[in-house]
Amino acid sequence: MSSAPVPGTNGAAAPGDDVTGLSEPLLAVGGSDGGFHAGALTKVVVATALDGKAKANKGSVKAEAKDGYWVEVPRQLDATAAADLESGGEGGRPLMFQEKKVKASLLYPYRLLILIRIIAIILFIGWRIKHNNSDVMWFWVTSVVADVWFTFSWLLYQLPKINPIKRVPDLAALQQHYDLPDGSSILPGIDVFVTTADSVDEPVLYTMNCVLSILAVDYPIERYACYLSDDSGTLIEYEALVETANFAALWVPFCRKHSIEPRAPENYFQREGMIYTGRSPGEFMNDYGHVRMEYEEFKARLAALDGTIRERSDVYNALKATEGDAKATWMANGTEWPGTWVEPAENHVKGHHAGVVQVVLEHPSSSSKSQPEVQVSSVSLLNFDGVDVRLPMLVYMARAKSPDYDHNKKAGNLNAPLRVSALLSNAPFVINFDCDHYINDSKALRAAMCFMLDARDGDNTAFVQFPQRFENVDPTDRYGNHNRVFFDGAMYALNGFQGPSFVGTGCLFRRLALYGIDPPRWRSDDIQVDTVKFGNSVPLLKSVLAALNQDRGIVTPPTNLDDSSFLAEMTTVVSASFDIGTDWGRGVGYIYKIATEDMVTGFRIHGQGWHSMYCTMEVDAFRGTAPINLADRLYQIVRWAGGSVEMFFSHNNPLFAGPRLHPMQRTVYLNYNIYPVTSVFILLYALCPVMWLIPEEILIQRPFTRYVIYLIITIALIHIIGLLEIRWAGTNWLDWWRNEQFFTIASLSAYPTVLLHMVVKLLTRGKGIRFKVTSKQTTAEDDDDKYAEMYELRWVPIMIPAAAVLFSNTMAIGVAMGKTVVYGAVWPKEQQKNAALGLLFNLWLMILLQPFALAIIGRRSKNPNILFVLFPVAFVVFALVYIGVHFFVVNFFPSMEI
Repeated sequence: MSSAPVPGTNGAAAPGDDVTGLSEPLLAVGGSDGGFHAGALTKVVVATALDGKAKANKGSVKAEAKDGYWVEVPRQLDATAAADLESGGEGGRPLMFQEKKVKASLLYPYRLLILIRIIAIILFIGWRIKHNNSDVMWFWVTSVVADVWFTFSWLLYQLPKINPIKRVPDLAALQQHYDLPDGSSILPGIDVFVTTADSVDEPVLYTMNCVLSILAVDYPIERYACYLSDDSGTLIEYEALVETANFAALWVPFCRKHSIEPRAPENYFQREGMIYTGRSPGEFMNDYGHVRMEYEEFKARLAALDGTIRERSDVYNALKATEGDAKATWMANGTEWPGTWVEPAENHVKGHHAGVVQVVLEHPSSSSKSQPEVQVSSVSLLNFDGVDVRLPMLVYMARAKSPDYDHNKKAGNLNAPLRVSALLSNAPFVINFDCDHYINDSKALRAAMCFMLDARDGDNTAFVQFPQRFENVDPTDRYGNHNRVFFDGAMYALNGFQGPSFVGTGCLFRRLALYGIDPPRWRSDDIQVDTVKFGNSVPLLKSVLAALNQDRGIVTPPTNLDDSSFLAEMTTVVSASFDIGTDWGRGVGYIYKIATEDMVTGFRIHGQGWHSMYCTMEVDAFRGTAPINLADRLYQIVRWAGGSVEMFFSHNNPLFAGPRLHPMQRTVYLNYNIYPVTSVFILLYALCPVMWLIPEEILIQRPFTRYVIYLIITIALIHIIGLLEIRWAGTNWLDWWRNEQFFTIASLSAYPTVLLHMVVKLLTRGKGIRFKVTSKQTTAEDDDDKYAEMYELRWVPIMIPAAAVLFSNTMAIGVAMGKTVVYGAVWPKEQQKNAALGLLFNLWLMILLQPFALAIIGRRSKNPNILFVLFPVAFVVFALVYIGVHFFVVNFFPSMEI
């Protein structure tokens, strides 16, 4: 791209420099990893509109290449809706998304290969049963059972993929029909929930960047509200939110004025080569420099909050507390913080504290002009003429906790804002975010609404799920964090049936679906709204009735924030005991008593007959962070897999779901529940190499050569199917291969742990999988390396089986080499061939375990090629040991054979 330096020292732009005079100028702004220095912008260049259009065209070509295997399905309306739309009737709604299916030239060969593999497996298992000849019959029987299970599990996984569907939101249609000429909008309201559980493991800066991206999102300001649900109940989160509201008064108008993307400042300032598409390039440099300087000061204030709160509390305790009193934590207004204290005390400790609801920013249309504890940012230096500087409603809340009641983990932390928002804004739609995610495309909420408002099946759509994307993962995705085989393959496949499953974050729900209300096609006229179902709160019950009557209503500003009874009611709905004796956590809200509340919540909603949609955008809608250290990644997998197996042994078993659940959707949920069982047989096969230590030749199946050939054919067919799937899913071979590798690693570590835990639970009636917050705090010593965490060796017990398999396979290959030296000349050709074929399995397993091998060598794994040295050396060492032991036994114990 041709570029010209911006006027200023050394080609860098100085604040106030005039960069006008270009035809439709576009600015490409680059960030830096270091701090910002006033008066200088880092890596800033200006490109002409032609360069910008070239880049846009390049991106368009890339998107077209990714969609090259998809063809658009003609849009169709039923006769009634079409006539209503044509006449301009109130019930008429346009079509808001494009639906695409895989081209027949790819889809039919894909389906044919699935059928061929099914036939091949049936013939293979039939051949094995017919030729039941083995050196160890019990092992042969076990292996046949394993092959049958592998086939069953693969069918559950593969069959739902026979009809993949992609749906693309039509943002232009949404704007045309819901944004009015006067600048207002009739889009429905959205309540946005951000959940955090620990201000240490989940850094405050991450959480506040998530909030800032929400406050600056491209959605009508008066039509959405943001709720931070803090499960730790700490004052630092609340005061950080107040600081964020202050900074947002500068950041949000800056984003609107200059069309900033993404609108999370930490991520925006770190990116390089971004094209400026705003309308004020002449003012951008000055604004950029000022906002970045203010952001650095904002970060410094957040970092100092802990010390500030401690110092303030020490002063207040010295003034107000008497000898022997607990050391309270004090707010800036001189009142005791009702949540957890810095120095724990009774009723103010993690797991035992009062509930808190604080409105940080009132609704923009509120008649009240007071915004407690929020100072207006210094925006006088910037020109925001013609820019809407208003901010949406912002609420801090922390549910009460007591040791006498189950807190219900993340599900409880989501149900609390669901109830509080019902009292404050009661938007018909809600969307939840983990605090380490942020909105990467400011139009993401609009994209989700395209599906909810579509004339075809919008009213029967319960939720819209977005893919999860991560930006802290290494370029090779060593531990399969991106999971694109699932997000870009399996989720498109589910679009062809009842819809994708709920996967925890970045999911927009219809409030009525969360309330357990049936979809319109199944809904009765007599809906019970009572205290047994929703709890003992009259305002909450009224809000449910209001939600039923205004399914597509807007966020309404509460008019009674100063009413003491209303404030008490908000505290009531977040009390520790509010759920007791109600349907919350069972038929209402997010589901309790299970580690994977997301999966079960989606299952419950699908079981009622609701549909869901999967939304992908050209630019990732949301981005977040993932655990890049193997130990953290495995613990995350333990939680997911554990919750899946728990679901099978609960009343949420998909086998017993009602008739409204689509048969293929039932298959998908069943696969979610039982896939960890496959690890039992994988672990058994993976330990087979110890047979090399036995003197005699032991074959699992005879004739062995034909058995191995059949095995290779069935495995090869999986990868050929995968090659076609890669094409329509838009992924690449590395994504597919990482998925295979990490499934093997998890099958030798996390999944056996889950199954053992489940057996113990069923026998002892113990508790389920323990929820462990995945730490997002960097603890690696090398702060300069973005992926330093990945290279840290953190040994945990669940790695033992995988380590044993890796060691046994390494030893087996070495022993095989040693036996070749000792017996190679006397072995018959058939035995040599059998040995060579057996080694293929050992080598295949070693390749699959390559990421695990890198993990256990720690920092040396920065250069993955080191394994090409370590493994051969290990093979030679084991071979020499075997040869040495052999000659020792032959010379001193000639009657023994090894």
